[in-house]
Amino acid sequence: MADNPIHRDGYPDDGTGTWIEKPVMEIGNKRYLRYVIRTHLVKPGENLTRTLLPYCQNRVTTKDIVVIGEKVVAISEGRTVPLSHVKPGWSARFLSRYVRQLGYGLGLRRPETMEMAIREAGLPRIILAAGIGACGRILHRSGDFYRIAGRRVASIDGPGPTTIPPYDEYIVLAPCSGDRVANQLSKALKAGVAIVDVNDIGAEVLAASKNVDKNLVVNLLHDNPMGQGAQRTPMAVLRPTHWATGQ
Repeated sequence: MADNPIHRDGYPDDGTGTWIEKPVMEIGNKRYLRYVIRTHLVKPGENLTRTLLPYCQNRVTTKDIVVIGEKVVAISEGRTVPLSHVKPGWSARFLSRYVRQLGYGLGLRRPETMEMAIREAGLPRIILAAGIGACGRILHRSGDFYRIAGRRVASIDGPGPTTIPPYDEYIVLAPCSGDRVANQLSKALKAGVAIVDVNDIGAEVLAASKNVDKNLVVNLLHDNPMGQGAQRTPMAVLRPTHWATGQ
């Protein structure tokens, strides 16, 4: 099914506020409607509970799960570092040479991003993660580096080819207040809310309001319906239908 734009009333002509319907997904004996939402460009210092609320208010139900990309939360917290302010040390330049490129961006292959990983986790932990990651590759196992380096490193988002300006000149670090944002928005919307890290190689729930099924969210986002950067769709709504797959 082709993407279907809906719900645009009252928003600018640039597409802000558009709900875009994605292909229905089946999980177990249920089907789920999935919508991604085109938003404004979030800036540091924003109160997300106030600025994101209008996109979903009076449009979601108690059975819906509202999903927000972690990068939006981090940007609102000011967890951004200009590339021009990062001077990679020798360790960062050396270690970045041995990082495999996964997905659409350079990730830690960029020395500046590796430098921020070292600052976030400490050089000993990054060296340990690199060593265990190398052993894992020999055993045809992936993900060991980030399991050892930790979530704060895995969430670092360096600029890629689809990153929207001005953030194409910034490194975005892991958010600090995902639980608070999820709970505040959940209370305001009377719906479940999850803060997620989603890319073209997988999905992970970093924070969620009470009673959100994190495994369900991961399964519904595994094909990355929110896209990368240029789509400007850092929000999504996951909605169960009222009929089973056998009907």
